[in-house]
Amino acid sequence: MLFDLMRGNLTFGGVIAQVLVILLMIFLVLPVHEFAHAGVAYLMGDKAIRRRGRLTLNPLYHIDIMGALCMLLLGFGWAKAVPIDPRNFKNPKVGMAITALAGPVSNVLCGMLGGVILAGLVRFSPEFLVFSTIGKYVYIFLLYYVQINATLAVFNMIPIPPLDGSKVLFMFLPDSAVQFCYRYQQYSFILIYALLLTNVLDGVIGAGSSFIFDLCTFFIFRNI
Repeated sequence: MLFDLMRGNLTFGGVIAQVLVILLMIFLVLPVHEFAHAGVAYLMGDKAIRRRGRLTLNPLYHIDIMGALCMLLLGFGWAKAVPIDPRNFKNPKVGMAITALAGPVSNVLCGMLGGVILAGLVRFSPEFLVFSTIGKYVYIFLLYYVQINATLAVFNMIPIPPLDGSKVLFMFLPDSAVQFCYRYQQYSFILIYALLLTNVLDGVIGAGSSFIFDLCTFFIFRNI
């Protein structure tokens, strides 16, 4: 958002909508994402996850201050990762893969919920969206909400540690390769930032998020 403001690409309404969406992401969507990880891990056998204080939707237990600031200013951020012990799973690799998938799936479901709400407004109250100033902001807000959820779902599925997609990839790799990845995981953020800053991932993230966005907003366009 900061870069869009500097380039003059955002209107006042767009700024308000983006700020509200990002705050909603920080205080609701990211906690839901992390709760999905914790809930699935708990159901699959990691009962200690409750004692770690993460089996909750309370955003205060999930918010990372630096990650929240980065999301607000740069459009890219993170929450506190849920500590999961794969030794509590019957099959550690499969358990971690399923637990990791729960986060992006929660983003898709949240995006679909936003699409359904918007579809309902388009179907039953189009005048509110078209002729009301508040309605226009609501429309922009919901579109941003769906788009950010779609983007988060795709971004988290990139197979680079510590992103969720890496846990899915590890299910198919030998243990030696997985241990190697974990050993150098602390340097993965450098690679992720480099890929983002050089726009290398734009095509993949753009195509994937567009597909999910279309999926989430399918019912909107059926009602227009």
